[in-house]
Amino acid sequence: MASENVPAIDPAAKPRRRTFSAEYKLRIVAEYDAAPKGEKGAVLRRERLYDSHVKEWRAAKDAGALDALADRRTAGVRPKKSAAELENEKLRRRVERLQKEVEKRDAALEVLGKGVRLLELLSGSAD
Repeated sequence: MASENVPAIDPAAKPRRRTFSAEYKLRIVAEYDAAPKGEKGAVLRRERLYDSHVKEWRAAKDAGALDALADRRTAGVRPKKSAAELENEKLRRRVERLQKEVEKRDAALEVLGKGVRLLELLSGSAD
């Protein structure tokens, strides 16, 4: 059977983006800066980093922005809204949508009314 040769599940795990803590970033920047000129590449290879990582982290450290060293994708997890807040937002969006529909309908009725009045004037003058 040919189906026996095909694996049912993909054996490769889905890759995940690495995240680094602010303490790790500070430690690596200090270690990189302290390394002799020929050893800086070894630090990067050992940690599987690029020099752009260190440059970015050093700039944030020099700017005094320790918060900038925190990973924004995972660090600042937004607090979850309560069910009532979610329902309120949903209802607000619905009200806004319905108000726009009413405005469109009113404009269409106004145009239609003007058209009817114009036809009445034209039919009255033709008599």
